[in-house]
Amino acid sequence: MIRKQRSSDKSLTKVTFVLPDDGQDVSVIADFNSWDPHAHPLKRRPNGTRSIQVSLASGTQVRFRYLSEGLFFDDPCADGYEPNGRGETHSLVTV
Repeated sequence: MIRKQRSSDKSLTKVTFVLPDDGQDVSVIADFNSWDPHAHPLKRRPNGTRSIQVSLASGTQVRFRYLSEGLFFDDPCADGYEPNGRGETHSLVTV
């Protein structure tokens, strides 16, 4: 699940990436963090999910994937998908 909340001045949007907690570490890797697997690990929540919130410039579209245990995967709730040039896709979110 992806949640979006615009700031009061509408220049930034808080984007929360949420996944069920399956016991494995998972990170968001994206163009907004230079595809760094250590930049945005999802944190375990008491409600059985993992999540991370980032602030992004409103009016932009970002590309991302999740990385867990060496495997990449897309978000089924993404705004869209595009080929990533490696025979797979990137998830897209428009903020």
